[in-house]
Amino acid sequence: MAIKVSKYMTRQVVSVSVDLGIREAFFIMKENSIRHLPVVDKNKKLIGIISDRELRRPNWVDEAHDISHVYYLDNSMHIRDVMIENVHVLHTYDTLSKAVDLLLEQGIGAAPVLDKTEELAGMLSAIDLLKALANMIKEEKAKKKKKK
Repeated sequence: MAIKVSKYMTRQVVSVSVDLGIREAFFIMKENSIRHLPVVDKNKKLIGIISDRELRRPNWVDEAHDISHVYYLDNSMHIRDVMIENVHVLHTYDTLSKAVDLLLEQGIGAAPVLDKTEELAGMLSAIDLLKALANMIKEEKAKKKKKK
């Protein structure tokens, strides 16, 4: 039986808008003990994602001609300046196997989960997948005990 992403995804998703300052985003992540923030528009449609990685070292640092200025985590930059727009997503009906493949192939730690109407329904992280694995191992051990 294929297990669906919806069984293990985090449903209480904290999301942000493009106008939020990156310092504020940092504190939202810290306060909620999360490392990924989906970025949504006014209609709550997914338009990007930001991770703690983008806050620590934005892509533009490598592309800047003059890096004599120091990059500070302040609100002079906004989510729109550092977010990833080409978001790899999962759907509630996808299998955990597909989720594992996506995270491994793309080298990402989490993916937003969309429902059938393409609305943000949750997030699935590597930690969620580890919880699923732990649960499966426990179930296997229980089955083996019953057989004895």
